[in-house]
Amino acid sequence: MTTPRRRLARTLASVEMARAYSACALLSVFGSFAIAALTSTATLNTIIAVLCVIGVGILWVRREELSPLRLAPSTLLAFLAWTLASAVWSTASAASLKAWAALAGYAVIAVVVGHIRDTLQTVRALGDALRILLGASLIAEIMSGILLDMPFHFLGIQGELAAGGPIQGLFGTRNMLGFIAVIAVITFVVEWRSQSLSAAIAIPSVVVAGFLALFSASPTVLVLAAAVGAASVALVIVRQAPAARRRPLQWAIGGVVLAVLITIAIFRTRVIAVLDAGSDFNIRVELWSNLLTYVQQRPAQGWGWFGLWSDALYPFNSINYFTQDHHGSALNAFFDTLLQVGAGGLLLFSLLGGVALVRSWLVASVRRSVVYAWTPLVLVALAVDSVFESFTLVNAGWFLLVLCALRAGQSRSWRENIDAVQTSSTPLPDR
Repeated sequence: MTTPRRRLARTLASVEMARAYSACALLSVFGSFAIAALTSTATLNTIIAVLCVIGVGILWVRREELSPLRLAPSTLLAFLAWTLASAVWSTASAASLKAWAALAGYAVIAVVVGHIRDTLQTVRALGDALRILLGASLIAEIMSGILLDMPFHFLGIQGELAAGGPIQGLFGTRNMLGFIAVIAVITFVVEWRSQSLSAAIAIPSVVVAGFLALFSASPTVLVLAAAVGAASVALVIVRQAPAARRRPLQWAIGGVVLAVLITIAIFRTRVIAVLDAGSDFNIRVELWSNLLTYVQQRPAQGWGWFGLWSDALYPFNSINYFTQDHHGSALNAFFDTLLQVGAGGLLLFSLLGGVALVRSWLVASVRRSVVYAWTPLVLVALAVDSVFESFTLVNAGWFLLVLCALRAGQSRSWRENIDAVQTSSTPLPDR
């Protein structure tokens, strides 16, 4: 007779549970702002906590399928350890521990999804979740901006659709909507090109995401779209090149990227004028200038991990006082990391994203399936967006970073060689 424990274990290990967990996790993570706005932050935290508990249970019943060495990237574990240690020297240890719990919670969910779904299954699940959320965002904006002609303050929707934007959808800010829309376009195109989605669904999905990105009027969307488009073209060129020419081609692309970055830095004033983002950039420059004065006081360890800013905590309240604003972040993930966990934390954060990008790019350049392009393109979007926003440090952005880092580590890692020795097998060849 089957015991309740065995029935529970069988349920947790089932394909149906993996599919349902992934769907719930993605809808909860990417719909986190809407969940908190419609209910409360406590409800959102409870949902994330429950997903973590269920996820740990799923990994436990599947433990024989998993390798401890490949459970999570070492750079991720190092960054989590550093942010946790920052509670020791934090100006508010309790708040740091609470923020770290949220950071770890989203990371756990990403690790679970990364292990119970392969890349194609993850892309398809994310595509379904984003279609629902973007569709709901469009409906909400139409209701607010056209049919009812009134803002939905409880969702942060200003009702400016009829005026051409900016719109926020269910994501709180126009910049977040623009970022999610770009991630959605990458996901929908990869679904389409991998033949896991018909053109009848893929094309309208891309159109809706593009429409929302356009009407978000986010100054970062154009930069994100250009960066992802350039990365896509470069990846296509590398994938189609003969194997013997790929390495020098990779170095050449790296040199071009470096040259472009230097050129943008030199002619940044003209670039800002072309993008018509002067006021936004001026706000960021003033914020970063004030922020750096506090970085100089604690350059190595920072002020403690807090994630999003709070006016009740130092030094954020002081920075907002001198800038005469109410910033919820540093509007730059790298500056935010430097302020909160110092140069040590910034190094680990950069390694987490940088190593993942290099690994995933090398894998995508040699694997035949287009689905492998999803990881490096999303990482490019995260890297570029991190220059203008701190989305990569919290909620959906952090979830995507951890998921992509895990994917990159599964496909190309020093752990493959160790696992091969332990199991007397050889790593799978690129295909």
